[in-house]
Amino acid sequence: MGPFAVLVFIPALCATVLICSLGPQDVHRWAFLFQMGWQTLCHLGLHYTEYYLQERPSVRFCITLSSLMLLTQRVTSLSLDISEGKVEGASRGLRDRSSLSEHLCKALPYFSYLLFFPALLGGPLCSFQKFQACVQRSRNLCPRRSVWVLPWKGLQMLGLECLKVILRKVLTAGAGLTHCQQLQCIFVMWSTAGLFKLTYYSCWILDDALLHAAGFGPGFGQSPGEEGSISDADIWTLETTHRISLFTRKWNQSTARWLRRLVFQQGGAWPLLQTFAFSAWWHGLHPGQVFGFLCWALMVEADYLIHTFASLFIRSWPMQLFYRALTWAHAQLIIAYIMLAVEVRSLSSLWLLCNSYNSVFPMVYCILLFLLGKRKHTFN
Repeated sequence: MGPFAVLVFIPALCATVLICSLGPQDVHRWAFLFQMGWQTLCHLGLHYTEYYLQERPSVRFCITLSSLMLLTQRVTSLSLDISEGKVEGASRGLRDRSSLSEHLCKALPYFSYLLFFPALLGGPLCSFQKFQACVQRSRNLCPRRSVWVLPWKGLQMLGLECLKVILRKVLTAGAGLTHCQQLQCIFVMWSTAGLFKLTYYSCWILDDALLHAAGFGPGFGQSPGEEGSISDADIWTLETTHRISLFTRKWNQSTARWLRRLVFQQGGAWPLLQTFAFSAWWHGLHPGQVFGFLCWALMVEADYLIHTFASLFIRSWPMQLFYRALTWAHAQLIIAYIMLAVEVRSLSSLWLLCNSYNSVFPMVYCILLFLLGKRKHTFN
């Protein structure tokens, strides 16, 4: 990260101070506001560089922003644990007349957790309880079965990288989204989204391998009754499901669970829309991200209604098989549409996507959402 590492060290230090000085009732609110405020300012700097100066941002700055987003996950997860009583805060201990060294010893576990290097590089969200248990039991973190995990993940990454090379050659040989015509744009969209997904899968497997190599794999340091580790790359489910809602829960699972806990389960009106709106904010509020995440929220809501309606009227197994195949293809094309919208950075590319034949697929779900929404209570 170079000098940009300061943008990660400052919020980590400030979050530690807030966690150690505030009570359980206030720590989450202030930690959340400070961390998201700091991250938003950094994202505004990226917007200024990309959209106002029309320059390519520094690669180091982009890596720093990625780590900062992952730091936000751990800050808010830890503050939620403290406010819910799952983790004992250090605020009580800091109010007595202890020495400075004792105060630092109490703050060190939190600071160490926030700057946990595999998580800064992209690993799945690890709870503070598991992090602490893994460190305390570091002598027993090498079961025999773990020897084969890293080679297996290496083979998976190798296969995904080979598929990426093949798909990239196919895309290079054909027309892009700017030059495609009519139905050809559907294949371009699907193959481009496939390349994005392969990149995500490869990165997630690498993150899992790094976390495992550091001694924080599944079952390591896990307390009784604690929810086990999850992998972000459940490729089989992501590629075979015909439910957009299931795809949403399985896509980047640790982040999906974090968003569910942080936003969706906090109550309030329109929790699904709030969750996707916050996700767009957390990702940086680029125009494509705002459009893509709001479209994603509508697709998930439509998915619930459509499949509830279908379960009432489709009974025979041939029709169920046909329905599953049809909805699988439709869902995968909608997901490809959303992924392209989220990944594009320019308004011109987003406009091209919206004006292509690809917009028909989410539009069908929007129409069904409007028609079936009035009968929601009947379906329930």
